[in-house]
Formats: sequence, C-alpha cells, structure tokens
Amino acid sequence: MDNSRREFALIERFFRHRGPVRRDVRIHAGDDAAVLAPPPQSHIAVTTDTMVAGVHFDHHLSPHAIGHKLVTVNMSDLAAMGAEPAWASLALTLPEYDETWLEGFTEGLFAALDFFNCALVGGDITRGPMTLTITAQGLLPNDRALTRSGAQPGDTIFVSGTLGDAALALALQHDPTAFNANDTQRDALEKRLFYPTARVMLGTLIRNQASSAIDLSDGLGGDLTHILSASKVGARIHLDALPASAALDALVQGEARWKLQLFGGDDYELCFTVPQSRLGVFETMSKHAGVAVSPIGVIEKEPGLRFEAKKKQVEFTASSYSHF
Repeated sequence: MDNSRREFALIERFFRHRGPVRRDVRIHAGDDAAVLAPPPQSHIAVTTDTMVAGVHFDHHLSPHAIGHKLVTVNMSDLAAMGAEPAWASLALTLPEYDETWLEGFTEGLFAALDFFNCALVGGDITRGPMTLTITAQGLLPNDRALTRSGAQPGDTIFVSGTLGDAALALALQHDPTAFNANDTQRDALEKRLFYPTARVMLGTLIRNQASSAIDLSDGLGGDLTHILSASKVGARIHLDALPASAALDALVQGEARWKLQLFGGDDYELCFTVPQSRLGVFETMSKHAGVAVSPIGVIEKEPGLRFEAKKKQVEFTASSYSHF
C-alpha cells in the first residue's frame, strides 16, 4: 500500500466517525476543511499545545494516557479563559505505523473528547519524529473571557485542587525507591501525572467573578508571575495554605514539599484572583464546581512574587519548567 493510501486508511480506521456529534459542526472532517457555526453573541477561544516524545513523555506513558493528556492540556487552557470546549483538530506525526499504539492512543483521545463534548473536526497525519499537536476551540459569551491582566491589589489568590502530585510522581519515576511511597500512594500520584483533569466547569463558573486566571502547567511559581506581569502587580503567597493531597502530605514536608508545589508543574489546576467585593458570590458558586478551591495569598501593589510561612519570608532559588 502506498503512503497516501495508508494515510487515508489510517484515518478511516482510527479517526472517522468517532467522538461527539455537535450540531454546530456543519461540515465534518473529510472535506478540505471543516465548517463550524458558532452560536450568536459568542466569541471563540483558540489554543494549541504540542507534546513531543522524549521531551513531554517517554516510555512510562501509555498510548491511552498520551491521548488523554494531549486533550486535557488543551482543555485546561480553555478552562483558564472561561470557555466551554467545542472543537479540536489534531496534527499527528509518527515515526512508523503502529496499530497497537494507535488503538490505545485514539481510545484515550476520544474518551477525553467525549467527556468534554468536544468534536474532532480535522487534522493531519505524517511520518517523522513523534510529535502530537491539538488546536482546540471553545465558546464563551462576547467579551467575557478571563485573562491574565485583570488582577488588582487586594484580590485574593485561589487555586483549585491540590498541587505537587505530578511533580512527586515524576520524581518517583526517576527514583522508585525515593520517599518510601507505598503502592496506593504511587498509584494516586501517577494518576495525577498521567491523567490530569481540566477544570472546565470551574472556569465557566468563575467567569463573572474572577479578575484574572491562568492554568498551572509549568508550576504555580512561574505561572502566577504571568498574571503579575500582565496585571502590573505583585503577590504574596502563604506557603502553609498550599493545598496538598493525602499522598503528598504523607511523603514530603516543609521546603521540599513547597518546591514541588511551586515549581514542579503538570498540575493543570486553575490559579485565579477574586476581588474582595465578589468573594461572597464566588464562595457560593464555587461549591458547585466539583473541585475544592483554596485561598493561598493576596495580590499586592509592589511588584514581585513573595513567599511566607508562619509570617516569615521564605526565599527560593528553584525555577519552573522551561520549554527551551
């Protein structure tokens, strides 16, 4: 079978007629381009994320988990904008045709797309070093997008879920004997690393209450600085308030735990700020988000990011994940 015929056969077997069917997809994948019909009075949020073998994942990550995570990291970006996922396209570069790998990958991919009611509307497949890219699009009311630039002095800083689990799981991948983790703890941590959860419902709920937001992919310490830079403000983080899972709390304490929570990355939680005048409404609404949210600090006028524990300032020399 020549390369072009194999490509179309691959698409037909693994991708055609799979995933959610949405009424706003007027022309599906199969033509030269999809045609989409967003509802009136809506804006479209667009994001792209790439995962490269040997950089973002290795042999520890199953094809199913790769498919799940590729979708989720994009959904997390949409969540941080307050957008509801709608459509996605996939660019898939593979070193060879591997039927078993593709079966696992597409099962994870479409399970995640189904969960978010996000239709795969097109893409491209080619041969080369394994590189996986999704461009996702989400819907939100006109001019209601959450951004990084609205934080003001006095706003409370919140994070969803818990921080540091994925970083600890990665550390255990490098040294399985470290931290004396038992199987239950290891499984819980690896689930957070391999199968993260995008906080889409929370993003839509806080759209009218938060003054700024960002998703935590590279670590709180680095990602929060993007809000501070865009908003031209500073912040103070209370380290003792950083939320930790039972596994992380049992295995790591003190500064070592804080470093995992601040600089480890791969949390895919939301960090956002809420003005004091909206805290009451926010706290009521957040109870319906399906995930706990924790106040961890305050926005300040003085530029810079400061950390304190028990009212004493703490200095760190670590940095967040860098893509280069």
